[in-house]
Amino acid sequence: MKNTTALVVGAGIVGLAVARALAVRGCKVTVLERHERAVGASIRNFGMVWPIGVPNGPLYERALRSRQIWQELIDVAGLWHDPSGSLHVAHADDEWAVLQQYATANAQLRPCRLLDRDAALAKSPALVARELRGALFNADELVVDPRQAIRALPDLLHEQHSVQFHWRTPVTAVESGRVWSGSRLFEADQVFVCSGPEFEQLYPELYAAAPLTRCKLQMLRLAAQPSGFRLGAALCGGLSLVHYAGFREAADVAPLQARYQAEHADLIELGIHVMAAQNGQGEITIGDSHAYAHTHDPFDEHAINQKVLDYLSRFMQVPDARIAQTWHGIYPKLLDGSSEFVAEPAPGVTIVNAIGGGGLGMTLSFGLAEELVDGRYTALRRAA
Repeated sequence: MKNTTALVVGAGIVGLAVARALAVRGCKVTVLERHERAVGASIRNFGMVWPIGVPNGPLYERALRSRQIWQELIDVAGLWHDPSGSLHVAHADDEWAVLQQYATANAQLRPCRLLDRDAALAKSPALVARELRGALFNADELVVDPRQAIRALPDLLHEQHSVQFHWRTPVTAVESGRVWSGSRLFEADQVFVCSGPEFEQLYPELYAAAPLTRCKLQMLRLAAQPSGFRLGAALCGGLSLVHYAGFREAADVAPLQARYQAEHADLIELGIHVMAAQNGQGEITIGDSHAYAHTHDPFDEHAINQKVLDYLSRFMQVPDARIAQTWHGIYPKLLDGSSEFVAEPAPGVTIVNAIGGGGLGMTLSFGLAEELVDGRYTALRRAA
């Protein structure tokens, strides 16, 4: 890698991860970003580094390596973070049964433990006590503020590793060793295209032939909580137990899935599972829904946000429930069970997309980037 050059297209989390992996190995890296700063899916998320969302084995190892790199960057840059872990709560017997199965299956594999009702309430003052059976606490999870972190990492990569960033530089064509932004030409030994769904504009035939669609999700942020109120951990309700592969792998979720389908068919249809994470200002990000199509309406549906809030109220209560912001994000989603989309449309050109099958970029990108740069990459099963 030393004394080589690379161009990275896109300054979101995937592009930053690839740029870092190259730069720390001695490569001279230039990043090209079409906007003045990253404004896509990389800042429109919970900020959760979420190993609990992936199955055991290589994907879990990749997630832990990503978490380690996050911590290294946090320490150097002084970024806000909260190694809060996650708390999956049960308000029904079948949810509690799934958590018990997960804890038993992972007792020697992950830093997880069951909490009874009183211990769960002690862990998080935000939990709804009524009908609470207990919770599963896992210590792996880390929360950052994606809006702060994604804004700060380019400066850090420039200062620490001399990575060059060209903002407001939309890439219009790519070939081996060459990238154009209009008439402006950039040259390097390697090119990595890490531009999310926008890579369709560069390789329309490849995108059309790939098992890709787009996921639109709606999210909300609650106002900063008063008097230093903290959630105590990132919180998840029961619907997350049937959403993440880590739970489906370790427990029999079929009975729970069947009940949800009967009682919450509207939520299942909208791809809603409800989570909450708190940033350093005390604001709480909540969501989300999942809709899949190649083209999405640009409008957010208030009814979807209300369903998220209604379900949230089943397991979480906070002093100030005022909504400060709403938004949606769009990211590429794989349909064939692959763990990510990696392709080489030309010698020396690598496309990196749809990390974790889609939606786990914050959790897996840093580890995946190291595997790609070191030549250790092997496609795995989808993480979620």
